[in-house]
Amino acid sequence: MTNPNFAPGVVAPGGLPAAAPGNYAEDRAEIENLSNRYMIAVDAGDIDAILSAWADEGVLEWAGGTERGRVAIGQAMTRFRDLLRGEIAAGATSRQRTRHVIFNHVIDVTGDTAKTVAYWIALTNKTPQKDVQLVHFGHYEDELVKRDGRWLFTVRRVFNESLSNRALFYPGLGERDPRE
Repeated sequence: MTNPNFAPGVVAPGGLPAAAPGNYAEDRAEIENLSNRYMIAVDAGDIDAILSAWADEGVLEWAGGTERGRVAIGQAMTRFRDLLRGEIAAGATSRQRTRHVIFNHVIDVTGDTAKTVAYWIALTNKTPQKDVQLVHFGHYEDELVKRDGRWLFTVRRVFNESLSNRALFYPGLGERDPRE
């Protein structure tokens, strides 16, 4: 983020700006936990848990398109869940999986709104040799709102940097055009 939530002019040891006073630590923990719970719900195919992370007016922008509102997001996530699960043979006692991991959260809280960026990777053991491989990576650019004491996504932009929606540079990550 270009504008992290730091108190102007306050410097902590090591020369880094000190965190702004208030409930930033609590808000940050809740937002990071929301992102983590969301990733686990996606991998579990738990549509109710996925939707509980969204404001009614939420917008999901991802490689599958743009989904507007909880109903559309639920439908898209149901299709994604079914794609991830694939066919499971009758009598199966195990199955291969994909796991999403989110990290490097940068969280900017302003009152009851927040903006975040975070990196993500997807690992799978859905390979012929059944080993673990990195299949995708990218980042999120999120907008959130706090309602009734709970943080919810209002916008989630999913950049899959291994698919066609990758870009030369990402201003949301502070990157600039490398040709300049």
